[in-house]
Amino acid sequence: MDILIEKLNGTDAKALYKFELENRAFFEKMVPTRGDDYYKPGIFRIRHESLLKEQAEGISYFYLIKDENGSILGRINLIDIDETQKFGYLGYRVGQHHTGKGVAKKALKLLLETAIEQGIKHIKAKTTTNNIASQKVLEGNGFKQTASNDEEFEMNGQNLKFTNYIWSNKALS
Repeated sequence: MDILIEKLNGTDAKALYKFELENRAFFEKMVPTRGDDYYKPGIFRIRHESLLKEQAEGISYFYLIKDENGSILGRINLIDIDETQKFGYLGYRVGQHHTGKGVAKKALKLLLETAIEQGIKHIKAKTTTNNIASQKVLEGNGFKQTASNDEEFEMNGQNLKFTNYIWSNKALS
């Protein structure tokens, strides 16, 4: 499957809201919930506008993962970019019907290419200890595990921890 990542823009709000609603239960099985308010149309619209502002300021970059027809398959973000240290934090999610097809791995590869062009030196990421698929996506794109948090949290009846990762731009390190 051919995919691309496209910077979030104002016209994406409606399709992105639909994507998030359709995948909410699936996402909440693997990551902590964003809460009920996030899914209220007015709140979602305000949040979307806030992301666009953050992106315009260069603080974060938000991308939609799309197929060749322009359908949203997921999202991938590089947030809280520290311009002086040239690092940021990775986040991504792929819709339920698109998992297991290499979408996340390809999207992350594309994001890393963009990060290299922007001079980013390091990207930090974290995933839950039980999210083996996400761990494989990170490691398959050159991320190295750095540590697991000692602090446990309860999610969906399980006690979990976060596992931390880092990627370094070999050309700039």
